[in-house]
Amino acid sequence: MRPTRELSGWGRYPRRPGPVAAPRDAAEARAALSGGVVARGNGRAYGDSAMGAALTLETRRMDRMLAFDPERGQLVAEAGVLLGDVIDAFLPRGWFPFVTPGTKFVTLGGAIAADVHGKNHHREGGFGAFVDWVDLMGPDGQVTRASRETAPDLFAWTLGGMGLTGVILRAAIRLRPVETGWIRQTSIMAPDLAAAMAAFEAHDAATYSVAWIDCLARGPALGRSILMLGEHARRDELPVEQREHPFETPPRRRLTMPLDAPALALNRYAMRGFNALYWARGRRAPRETLVGWDGYFYPLDAVLGWNRIYGRRGFLQFQCVLPPDRAEQGLAALLGETARTGQGSFLAVLKRLGPGAGRFAFPMPGWTLALDFPAGPRSLALLDRLDAITLAHGGRFYLAKDARLAAATLHAADPRAARFRDMRRAAGLDTAFASAQSERLLL
Repeated sequence: MRPTRELSGWGRYPRRPGPVAAPRDAAEARAALSGGVVARGNGRAYGDSAMGAALTLETRRMDRMLAFDPERGQLVAEAGVLLGDVIDAFLPRGWFPFVTPGTKFVTLGGAIAADVHGKNHHREGGFGAFVDWVDLMGPDGQVTRASRETAPDLFAWTLGGMGLTGVILRAAIRLRPVETGWIRQTSIMAPDLAAAMAAFEAHDAATYSVAWIDCLARGPALGRSILMLGEHARRDELPVEQREHPFETPPRRRLTMPLDAPALALNRYAMRGFNALYWARGRRAPRETLVGWDGYFYPLDAVLGWNRIYGRRGFLQFQCVLPPDRAEQGLAALLGETARTGQGSFLAVLKRLGPGAGRFAFPMPGWTLALDFPAGPRSLALLDRLDAITLAHGGRFYLAKDARLAAATLHAADPRAARFRDMRRAAGLDTAFASAQSERLLL
């Protein structure tokens, strides 16, 4: 009898009990295989994609780094290794992940399964672009090493396949050489959506670019944003006194959210007030500054348990990508509907994306918008309207952030979903590997 736990994603919605296994190696993972299994890393997918339909296979105990090739910058590690562990071990040696999402508390297996993207997707692609191979356990317990040369179809479906092609056991990823642990950040104030998009395009050559966007601003200020560009600082760009220890950055003060915020704190006035203060603070900040890697890439990681800000019921994240020729109109409609309801996020994010790496990966060339909402009937109704706007403008949805999308909506937005489902059926993967999300979305 396996232990049962209440499971949820980082959004804490939905929640449901389910049996869990926590293998330490491939043999224990093989012994746990049964119908309806999905692997789970550190639980940082927002919705129900890492909640097994019948069994959840936790991989955090498979957390060894196995080999490193400094000539190629190639790290071989097990799926349960956290991205933060990689940074702690290799940044002092002059290496940093090529791609990182907005948290360092994601596992390598999870990063591959979601083909996570960062602030540099428009220039360098997603996490999968820097994966050389994966060792994948299939429904019969056999392990296949899949790469662009060997089992290329399986490899391509696995990047962004949400853990539905098998259990990722280990992988080879590439790291980038860096001279320091600092980022040269340039902040640009954009008074409206058109100005924000123009600023992104004017600074297309920047390695990193991301914008905080005021999702509750209305009228002429609709879409006002703070664009933050970033480059890895060279050693000779640091103040003289820091050049002797270029990888040492000031430790960030860690805060903890000890309790669920009361629902009354999440009203439209609090949201509007926060957004107005954030905008005013950005106007006073210096345009160019050196910031530590942790603060630039992972601002929310400084607040442990920040998902409790949205209260006991949890929260829902909406993230879509819109094609370039329809993005401005679509983004204006999404932001306008959000502002009209007053249900906006504390931190809304706008980025540019390039082509995706996997056959079912989320990114495509265009603009991606991410918004958070407290879980509840009003937010669910709003999200249905945002889905319709996304569909009307040729967009698609990010499954790593999804907790409630309708199957018909996904399949209407993304014809690849049917091909992914058909591939899984033909390979006998659909009964072996299944999550609450894959059942909901008919994958």
